[in-house]
Amino acid sequence: DRTEYRSETLWLAVSDNQIFNKAATAKPKKIRQVRAGLVQPQLSYQEIKLAARTELLNNILEFNRRFVTNREYEQFETDRFPDKKVVVLTCMDTRLVELLPRAMSLRNGDAKVIKSAGAVVSHPFGSIMRSILVAVYSLGVKEIMVVGHHDCGMAGLDCGQILEKAKSRGISQDTIDTLIHSGIDLEKWMTGFSRVDDGVNMSVNLIRRHPLLPRDVQVHGLLISPQTGELELLSVPG
Repeated sequence: DRTEYRSETLWLAVSDNQIFNKAATAKPKKIRQVRAGLVQPQLSYQEIKLAARTELLNNILEFNRRFVTNREYEQFETDRFPDKKVVVLTCMDTRLVELLPRAMSLRNGDAKVIKSAGAVVSHPFGSIMRSILVAVYSLGVKEIMVVGHHDCGMAGLDCGQILEKAKSRGISQDTIDTLIHSGIDLEKWMTGFSRVDDGVNMSVNLIRRHPLLPRDVQVHGLLISPQTGELELLSVPG
């Protein structure tokens, strides 16, 4: 069910009785009516797409327009080939977004940076390993650094807890059972590591032993402090 309301700036859309708040420029009376459930605005397809944007997305797009208009991108201009000929595989932890490049003296254009939960390469022929090989063969990479970090959320990750949270968000037990009966080992796929250095060691060894990785490419394992940025070089057996 979609009914229609237009204002100078799109404020809301209603689809299946869900209201998405946007720029608050619609008429106050109309807003009160919608909130009270008295009316449901119908929007065009394009307006529905606009209304479905979150506040965060709108803020990002607004900032981006200013960024481009002011030519702020010029300070980041480089090409696709990493100047330091290195791939850094690290964790998606928010504390590392700016800290890790600064702590490793990496500027825009220096490195290919790949992120995954825990800096884990979970499959030898998955997308992360593919990205590493593309960087080696197409982009001139000669060195790979796997950088895990202390206080990592993947340490002690429990599959059962994740699946319970999934069910609380609307994923049915039937869906989970179907995946299991299809041969997918969710327990193995959704389980982390007991120690952060174990996770780094596992990824380093998987990369080193990959049949498509040239033997002259160096692979290192490191740990970084998410507080201070201090790096620790691991001696990875294998």
